[in-house]
Amino acid sequence: MGSHGPRRRAREAALQVLFAADHAHPDFDPEAVRGAFEEVCAEFQLPNATHARALELSLGVARHRKDIDLAIARASEHWKVDRLAAVDRAVLRIATFELLHEPETPTEVVIDEAVEIARRFAGEKSPAFVNGVLDVVARDVRGPRGAGA
Repeated sequence: MGSHGPRRRAREAALQVLFAADHAHPDFDPEAVRGAFEEVCAEFQLPNATHARALELSLGVARHRKDIDLAIARASEHWKVDRLAAVDRAVLRIATFELLHEPETPTEVVIDEAVEIARRFAGEKSPAFVNGVLDVVARDVRGPRGAGA
């Protein structure tokens, strides 16, 4: 998939939405996320499919944030989720939502996309950190890579 495929663009838009919502309301709920989503969409022209997918990802993270943050916290032993860099936290939340709630998306795709987005938007250590945390989340949630479907 090209770097600007619709699913990648939807993940990047969701990243910006979650980053904005997290900054404005650290305990963000679906309403805060919906407000941040409207602001992001006012700034970026998104095709309809990308728009719908970005909203789905953003609201999915908001609705399941406690479970998602618990999975991230378990996987990143020494880090409290609220202490993570904001971009890393948003990338991890999106990917963890996909791992937990979208079993049809292959584990490798979820992790590779998250690492690429971290490479583009976060610090130089972020891709390796994101990869390491998501490997553990994926193993906890989906079992060892290659197992199952």
